[in-house]
Amino acid sequence: MTEIDLSALETALDALPKRYPGPGGVAGIVKDGKVVATRAWGYANLDTAAPMTRATRLPICSISKQFTCQVLLASIENPDRLDGRIADFLPDFTGPMPSLRQLCDNQSGLRDYWALTVLQGARAEQVFAREDALPVIARMKTGHFPPGTAYSYCNCNYRIVSELIEAETGENLETLYRRHVWGPAGMKTAVLTSDTRYPEDGVVGYEGSDATGFFPADNAIFWIGDAGISASLDDMLAYESWIDATRDDENSLYRRVSVPPTYVDGTPATYGYGIARHQIAGLEFTGHAGALRGFRAQRLNARDARLSVVVIFNHECDSHGAAQSLIEAALGHEKPEPAPIPEGWDGQWLADDGLLVRIECGRRSATLAYATGAETLTLSPDGTLAAAGAILSRQGEAMLMTRPRDNTAPKLTPLPSTETGDATGIAGRYTSAELEADLVIEARDGAAFARFEGMLGNGRMERMEPAGKDVWVVATRRSMDAPAPGDWTAIIQRDAAGEVAGLTLGCWLARRVEYGRCG
Repeated sequence: MTEIDLSALETALDALPKRYPGPGGVAGIVKDGKVVATRAWGYANLDTAAPMTRATRLPICSISKQFTCQVLLASIENPDRLDGRIADFLPDFTGPMPSLRQLCDNQSGLRDYWALTVLQGARAEQVFAREDALPVIARMKTGHFPPGTAYSYCNCNYRIVSELIEAETGENLETLYRRHVWGPAGMKTAVLTSDTRYPEDGVVGYEGSDATGFFPADNAIFWIGDAGISASLDDMLAYESWIDATRDDENSLYRRVSVPPTYVDGTPATYGYGIARHQIAGLEFTGHAGALRGFRAQRLNARDARLSVVVIFNHECDSHGAAQSLIEAALGHEKPEPAPIPEGWDGQWLADDGLLVRIECGRRSATLAYATGAETLTLSPDGTLAAAGAILSRQGEAMLMTRPRDNTAPKLTPLPSTETGDATGIAGRYTSAELEADLVIEARDGAAFARFEGMLGNGRMERMEPAGKDVWVVATRRSMDAPAPGDWTAIIQRDAAGEVAGLTLGCWLARRVEYGRCG
C-alpha cells in the first residue's frame, strides 16, 4: 500500500499561494477514499472581498468532458449506433467521417472550433450563444488528419456528443449528469453553468499576473458537453471518493471511461472518453485539466495508490504543476537535477505539418514552442531532449520531433530566422474556401498586422512578425477560449512567377487552413 507523508503534504499546501500567486484557489487530497487535507485561500471576488471556501462553486471547465462521456455510456445503449448521425453536423465534410468513439477520444481530426472562432472574426469578449456553435462546426470541410490516426484536442468533438445525447434521450445534460454521476457521487451542489456570463456564487475569474496586476476575465460563452460544470472543492473531493469506492467494479462509470484507448493501428493512446493519462512520481494517474479565461483546474487519480488530488484557481496559474507538486510532496518524491544541455539545440524549425517550432535553451532545461503552451525539455541519457509529450532527436541538420501522445512524428527543417520581412509584398485580402472567411493583412511602415473576418464578425488587428523566408507568425494572445490557440504559422505560397498567390495558416489545434489571395 502506498503511504503518504502528511506533514510534507501540509507544507506543500501552505506553499501554494506563494508558488502560484493570484486572487484565490482551493486544493484537496483524497487517500484511500478519505479526504486527508484541504486548503481554500484568497478571494472568490476581489471587489466584494468574498472569501474563497471549500463550498465556493468554481468552473471545472474541460474536466466536464469526462462527465459527458460517463453520461453517454450510462444513458445510451450501444453508443456506436449513433456514428451515422455525426454527418448531420458536418454536411459539407469531404473526408472520412469520424466515429462517435473517435470524438470522445479526441482522434476525430476535426479542427477545434474555439480556434476557428478566431479565424471567423470573433473577439475575446463577445457573446457566443448556444446557437452560434453548430454553424461554425458545419462549415468544416476537411480535417487536419484522418480520423483515428492521431490525437489533437478538439472541443467541438464533445459539443457534437452532447447534442447527440440530448437528442437521443430527450433530456437535458444537467439532468443526466445529476442522475448518473453527481447524485451517486454525492456532488450535492454541482450545477451546469453553461453561460459564463453568470458564474455561480458571485465568483470571478481573473486574467493577468503579479507583473501586470489582475483584472476580471470577461467571458460570454455558452458551453455544453465540452465544459460548463461548476462544482465546489467539496463536490470534487466527493467525486474522487466515489471513484475510489468503485475502483474495483469493472462496470463502474469511471472504470469504463478510463479503459486504455488505442489508435486505429492498435498503438496505445493516452487520451480517451475525456480522460488523460499521466505518470507522476512513478505512479500512473488518470485525470484532466480545465481552462477558461480566468480559471484553471486539475484533477488526478492514481487508482492503484488510491490517491487523488484536486486543484482549482480563479486565475491563470499552472494548476497541473500545483497538483503535481502536492503529489510529489505526499510521496516524498524528489526529481533528480537535469543534466546540462549542450550547445546547438537553440533555434527554429519548420515542421512538415506546417507549424513553426522554436527551441530556447537554458543551462539545464529548454523551452519548446509548438502546441498551445510551452513544453519544458530536459536532456535524456540517450542525448535527446525530452518532455512528457515530445522527444527531439537530431537527423543531421534536420530534427525529428516524436510526439507519442499525439501519435505523430513531424520532421523539422531548419528555418533561418529573420528580423525583417517584406510586409508590403504580402499585404492584401485572402479568402478561405474551407471556412468561407477572410484574412486581411496590412503593412504599416515595415510592420504587418492581420485581421480575421467571418461569420462571427471582424476581429482585432493582430500583430504579425517575420520568422523566416515567406514564413510569418500571427500572434493571438487572447481569444474566446483559454488558453488562446497560440501563435499561428502563416506560410506564403507563390506562383511560378514568384507572385504571392495565397498562404497556409495553422496552429496545433487547427492545421493547414488554405487561403487564396483575392486582392
